[in-house]
Amino acid sequence: MGLCVTRPFDPDPRWLKNEVKIPRPPKGQLHPRNPHRAPYDFPRLIQRCPELKRFLQPHPLGGETIDFADPAAVLTLNRALLKTHYAVVHWDIPTGFLCPPIPSRADLLHHAADLLAGDAEGKIPRGPSIRVLDIGVGANCVYPLIGTHDYGWRFVGTDLDHAAVDWARRLVASNPALVEKIEIRLQLSSNSIFENVVRADETFALSICNPPFHASPEEAAAGTLRKLRNLGEKPTTKAVLNFGGRSNELWCRGGETAFVRRMIKESAARPELCGWFTSLVSKRGSLTAIYRELTRWRAREVRTINMYAGQKQSRLVAWTFLLPERRRERLDTA
Repeated sequence: MGLCVTRPFDPDPRWLKNEVKIPRPPKGQLHPRNPHRAPYDFPRLIQRCPELKRFLQPHPLGGETIDFADPAAVLTLNRALLKTHYAVVHWDIPTGFLCPPIPSRADLLHHAADLLAGDAEGKIPRGPSIRVLDIGVGANCVYPLIGTHDYGWRFVGTDLDHAAVDWARRLVASNPALVEKIEIRLQLSSNSIFENVVRADETFALSICNPPFHASPEEAAAGTLRKLRNLGEKPTTKAVLNFGGRSNELWCRGGETAFVRRMIKESAARPELCGWFTSLVSKRGSLTAIYRELTRWRAREVRTINMYAGQKQSRLVAWTFLLPERRRERLDTA
């Protein structure tokens, strides 16, 4: 399930070197519950989303595929996947916003569900009593769309970007079955993560976050170019712009390390807010500083779960300030 660190707080950070290995999916494989482990079933996807057909092309190894360097093709594939697997009636994103890969987004939620199951005698908590806070929900609103379908959870999504919040709200409104399950809130302060956007008396079973990974616009642009080259494509200005995303989606001062450290500090000020706080961490080199910050703020337990999507590796870092029995109560009453 992942590489896991699970210990009470120890003021000596050397405990972080003694990680305990537990079973996980083989390298390159998605979570066992992820429906996207198998190759895309294009006939089924086209049946639900006929416009995908025009983007199909022969795969070099046989069968069919799409051009993953074509933003329109990727967006249409996402729409087909969301319609087919997650009963999303309508989905789109504005030009210039990130178009997230559905399989890896679903993978994070399945691993997060396993994290909650660890506090529920191995049974995954399901249903609307489980409230999840999505920091940086984005215009695409993908985590809530998947999580409400697969686990029946209720979501509060927050974002700094006015346009992203407006679009995400319209997405929810255009899918009537989701209106009572997903709430989108605007974070008015660029210096805050939890403050100013959650109420003083509310709690969540879980928070999730896909932070801006890069430390500067230049680093973000270089990352986009690398992604296009990995797809075997010669980068163009149009492709770079369409794959680039909005600035707040891609970079912040200090990159993901600074963002997650700030999240840890704010979570320590609101330890009862979430049973588990989590963040996606793209770069393994970010972990040392993140672990030090968790030690500094006396996190009770820390878990690091490795995730794979093809050749790309990322990890979900989770921490809590609550005892297991308190977390179990949260699953019953969240």
